[in-house]
Amino acid sequence: MAFNSVLDETLEAWRGVRDGVIAEVRNLPGDVFDFRPSPKSRSLTQLVQHILEVAMMMTGELTRADTNFHRAPWPRLLALYAKPAYRAKRKVQLVRLLGTQVRDAERKFRRAGSLALYQFITRFDGKPGTKLAWLNHGIAHEEYHRGQLALYARLLGRVPALTQLIEG
Repeated sequence: MAFNSVLDETLEAWRGVRDGVIAEVRNLPGDVFDFRPSPKSRSLTQLVQHILEVAMMMTGELTRADTNFHRAPWPRLLALYAKPAYRAKRKVQLVRLLGTQVRDAERKFRRAGSLALYQFITRFDGKPGTKLAWLNHGIAHEEYHRGQLALYARLLGRVPALTQLIEG
């Protein structure tokens, strides 16, 4: 694929990570989505909802001209954007939303444009940074939770989707 901008390259990276998340979710049977490794851990459903809520909030804030991660306290900020994630409870709903959310995000970022990525914002920690850096943080966040999904698969006696892909 030829990239015409940093935005193209970044969105392609996000799509690759999201495709991996979707593969890990599809790899798990629908009847185990209440599974949690320990009482304090998120269930599979909650883990996927968390991936979605952060992606929805990130997209919503980073594609605004007035990005403000301090617009509301963290739980409320997530809730401003993530109602569809909280309504998705079953595997089929979660997989569908993982696909539609990233496509919607791509459209919103493209509408905002490449130059918007270089806009300085105030991060959650109060320090300055660019929208591009925070978008990359969001992609890393998904990759981190993709690893958790792979671990959940192992704990459930399944081979993670990425391992299956590598082993052919």
